[in-house]
Amino acid sequence: MEAIKQEIELVLRRLLAERYSEAPERVAVEYPPRPGMGDLASPVAFELARRLRRAPRAIAQELAAAFPALAGVARVEAGGAGYLNLYLDRGAAARGLARELSAPPPAPSGDTILVEHTNINPNKAAHIGHLRNAVLGDGLARALRFLGHRVEVQNYIDDTGVQVADVLIGWSEMRQRPLAESRAFEGRIDHHLWDLYAQVTEWYAQDPSRRDLRAAYLKKLEEGTGEVAREAAHLTRRVVRRHLETMARIDVRYDLLPWESDILAFRFWESAFDLLRERGAVKRLESGERAGCWVMALEGPAFESLKEGEKIIVRSNGTVTYVGKDIAYQLWKFGLLARDFRYEVFLQDPDGHRVWSTTRGPGVDPHPRFGGAARVYNVIDVRQAYLQAIVVEGLKALGHAGQAERSVHFSYEMVALTPKSAATLGLSLSDEERSRPYIEMSGRRGLGVKADDLLDALERQALAEVQARHPHLGAGEAAALARLISNGALRYFMIKYTRNKVLAFDFDEALAFEGETGPYLQYAVVRANSIFEKQAASGGPDEAQAARWALEADFDLPPGEAAEEHWTLLMEAARFRETVAQAVETLELSHIAKFAFGLAQRFNTFYHKYPVIKEPDARWKRARVVLTYLFRSQMRRALELMGIAVPPRM
Repeated sequence: MEAIKQEIELVLRRLLAERYSEAPERVAVEYPPRPGMGDLASPVAFELARRLRRAPRAIAQELAAAFPALAGVARVEAGGAGYLNLYLDRGAAARGLARELSAPPPAPSGDTILVEHTNINPNKAAHIGHLRNAVLGDGLARALRFLGHRVEVQNYIDDTGVQVADVLIGWSEMRQRPLAESRAFEGRIDHHLWDLYAQVTEWYAQDPSRRDLRAAYLKKLEEGTGEVAREAAHLTRRVVRRHLETMARIDVRYDLLPWESDILAFRFWESAFDLLRERGAVKRLESGERAGCWVMALEGPAFESLKEGEKIIVRSNGTVTYVGKDIAYQLWKFGLLARDFRYEVFLQDPDGHRVWSTTRGPGVDPHPRFGGAARVYNVIDVRQAYLQAIVVEGLKALGHAGQAERSVHFSYEMVALTPKSAATLGLSLSDEERSRPYIEMSGRRGLGVKADDLLDALERQALAEVQARHPHLGAGEAAALARLISNGALRYFMIKYTRNKVLAFDFDEALAFEGETGPYLQYAVVRANSIFEKQAASGGPDEAQAARWALEADFDLPPGEAAEEHWTLLMEAARFRETVAQAVETLELSHIAKFAFGLAQRFNTFYHKYPVIKEPDARWKRARVVLTYLFRSQMRRALELMGIAVPPRM
């Protein structure tokens, strides 16, 4: 559909130039609101009517009469008060969609687009908010690749920040144990540190002066030498391995893990700081309570709440704030620093995909080229909008206005739980909390939920449903099926809401087999699969035959209302690529979710009304086989972009 719309727009532009010597800036080609008003329509006559002082319908009639023969367009008519209605060649449309679906994916081309997401502090286990970040970031990367872009996915590891300092303080100062003893800990170190982090927060509350320990530990981490830095490096790498295991459960993976400690070790910050000083973008304060700090002046709506109008980039003790290190990192992402990391393989997935890591060791050559992107998406929740705005200001201050414009904060709202789901996960709630529409998560207030705990609970509930539906399945097969269904439920739930909406996760809603859910979409594809399985078993047209028919179809349709219902299903399936492009342009992956749900609904309604296997008329049966094939192929692509697998049964 995208291609034919573009061709129609070009033809209209030529016609307008020839007949009227002018054309509007935008020649829209749209989908009509109701069947019978054309398959596509253009309101261009209304735009011209104001300039030419003529009736829109008269202009539309002239354009329809002059519209040249165009492959894929059957006829053009003037409609209503002045719309140009275009009716497509239905056989050509079916064949065009079949060619698109059977073609191999395009090789990635163009400049690199960098997507940074997940970014879990390596001081404890991932929580449920990280799942939304990872699903959105992974979905964006998949959509960009689908559109043919070269994509690099990074997961930034903040291993020199306050959170890491806190767990080290908890281990050595609160517990009074040598840091090296952490190496002997067996089991899920990330889960163990989850509890330790909560304990050290309480320990600080008992005596706020204990927080003064942070400055010394942060300095040791930034210096990168000595026992604290050495044991922190070992501990955080163990934690990150666990994070990657958690994300692998929902089919999320990465190309590169850049470590903050390496940004410091390779003197990225010093290079960035020198540039900022040379441009006068930062200044050192000589008096007041912030004496000795280096600050950046900030202006504009994003910084109106900042009392001093300045942001500390380097503290008075010489340690760099998070935003300072992130400015250096952003410069490197765009290839604007005359420095690079060394790299090594952090781990290799079973399918051979390598997750690379920056390293202070000798590194590995050759290695893929990292960084130097043309566009950067930073997937971080909406609460980080202020810090992301400062990073952009840093780029502007250094004269990189273009890169600042292409530095995109993909923001999203937090993840909460419905009270019922919070109780399912064992959270203790007050009567007042149980009456709320959702419960906000806060690790510091003891209302945190590990990502693994949510995934485990979701799998258990899915398994109970699978066993109820298929009591004769073996334990291993039932568990594998439950994992596919629970993963589909989670990923669809995380994508279907617009990103500016607080997501209140609900187990029952996510796992429902009816309604706007992942399992509903999976069920629709399983139903289409079963049609081909049953036909193949009875000697009828199998999947391969359906694919051949689709590529050579005249697409004969039954008469009357039935023809329009068949055609509407194909038209809806054909809109997927432009839906993906719209999702990327607006950073609303919910468009993909809504497309998939609408298409599944339409197919299920069609399936119940128009039989495929039992249709006696060979022509109509062939058309329905083709439609089922096209629907299933397109739904598979939509599910793949959302990271949802198709189970063998439901």
